[in-house]
Amino acid sequence: MADTRGMSAVHTALHREFRLLPDLVRSVVPGDTRRAETVGAHAALLCRILRTQHEGEELLLWPRLLERAGVEAEIIVSTVRQQRRAVAGLHAEATGLLAGWRSDGRNSAGLAGAFERLATLLLRHMALVEKEVLPLSERHITAAEWHELGVHGMAGIAKRDLPLVFGMALYEGDPEVVQAVLANAPLRVRLAVTVLGRRRYASHARQVHGTVTPFRVGS
Repeated sequence: MADTRGMSAVHTALHREFRLLPDLVRSVVPGDTRRAETVGAHAALLCRILRTQHEGEELLLWPRLLERAGVEAEIIVSTVRQQRRAVAGLHAEATGLLAGWRSDGRNSAGLAGAFERLATLLLRHMALVEKEVLPLSERHITAAEWHELGVHGMAGIAKRDLPLVFGMALYEGDPEVVQAVLANAPLRVRLAVTVLGRRRYASHARQVHGTVTPFRVGS
C-alpha cells in the first residue's frame, strides 16, 4: 500500500518556505528590482508546487478515497475540499499581486499580507491532511496509485527546478524517503537528484534567505 512519507516531506518544506515568505517580501526595499525578482521567483516556484500538488490530489486521490473508504472519506474529503477552495482563493490573490511586485518591489505590505493569510490557512490545511488523509490513504491507496500522484507532481515542475525542489525536501527530510519517491528512476538519476538537490537548495537558500541553514520546522 501507499508509503505517504514523501508527502510529509513536501509538507515540511512548504511549511518552512511559506512561513518565511511574508518577512522575505517585507524585507525588500521599494524599487530594488533585483531583490524583488529573486524573492518573487522563489515565491512563484512555491506557488507552482502547491498548485500542482493540489491538482494531483483532486484528480488522483479524492475520487479513489471516496470510492473505497465510504463515510469516513466523505466527511474528511468534504472538509479538505472546503479548505482547498479557501486556499485557492488566497493563492489567486497572492499570485495576482506577485507579478507586478516582481517588477518594482512596491506594495510589499499588500503582498506580504496575502502570503501571510495563505500560509496561515495552508499550515492548518496540511496539519489536517497529515492527521486524517495520509493514514486513510495508507489503508486504501496502492503504492502504484500513490506513485502516480508523485509523477503528476513532478510533471508540473520544470525539469530545471526538480533538483531544487527535491533539495527543499531533503533539507529536513529523510534521504531514504526521497530515494523511495525516486525508486523507479534510474540509479544515476536518484544519486544526481540527491547530491545536486542538496547543493542547489544550499545555494538557493543563501541567495533567498541569506543563509544555507534557514529556519527548520522541526527545530
